[in-house]
Amino acid sequence: MRSAIILGIAESLALLVSSPSPAAPQPRIASMNVCTDKLLLSLADPGQILGLSRYARDDWYAAGASWPAGDARKFPVLSGGAEDILMLKPDVVLTTPFNQSSTRELLRRNGVHLVELPVPRTMDEVKAQIREMGEITGHVDRTDAQIARLDAAVLHARQALADRKERVLPLLRRGWVSGRDSLIGLLLSAAGLHNAADELGLTDGGLVSLEAIIALKPDLLLVSEEGDRAEDEGSAFMLHPALERFYPLDKRIVIPERLTVCGGVTLADALDRLVAEMKRIGR
Repeated sequence: MRSAIILGIAESLALLVSSPSPAAPQPRIASMNVCTDKLLLSLADPGQILGLSRYARDDWYAAGASWPAGDARKFPVLSGGAEDILMLKPDVVLTTPFNQSSTRELLRRNGVHLVELPVPRTMDEVKAQIREMGEITGHVDRTDAQIARLDAAVLHARQALADRKERVLPLLRRGWVSGRDSLIGLLLSAAGLHNAADELGLTDGGLVSLEAIIALKPDLLLVSEEGDRAEDEGSAFMLHPALERFYPLDKRIVIPERLTVCGGVTLADALDRLVAEMKRIGR
């Protein structure tokens, strides 16, 4: 009898040891920036997302095969201030250096756990942010597919553009040129293309005069839109007769800015577009 009792106790203890412990509750997360919105939507469960940035539902951002189109409309939109976030009582708030510093400081003073994600400078940093978001959401297993998608896009771009030697100048409205430390610069570097902004001594980027652009004589311009109409003075710069003369559409790579404004797996879509545009313009 005693041996049977001892055996029963031993079996019960073994079951207790082998039984899995209850899963920890998933963190409830709010996002204050459209770039953190994208990372969060791509990795978190819907029930984890308490709110997204005020621009999350903007159609301007909702493009690209890697953006979960329409998903943002399922979640509340935050005001950008601290009050609604404090009412939600999230476990984590995602932000960037571009969000208002006073709001971030107020949240910190109220004990909110803020995770601030800077703009990535390299593809390794892009992938590190994806992994970090996987850890924040508790879904590290979901990051592998996104990183594999990025790696495949980089490899495809390098192979497809291996023999292209053109000097590319990334030019945006008002004459803004993106340097090598920008996301557009990262895109060109990942594809193995030469960013002509290096010849201007630009790293992050800067405003460049029309005369300096013409004197630089890049082989191609990388722009964010095509068309012959200007909505404002900033976009009118791109339609200056001198630029149109030397850089018609067959000398302009067109990659929508919404594909390059954030890091993450959306850059894979931007790389695919870059390859398609380089093939379109030929040599």
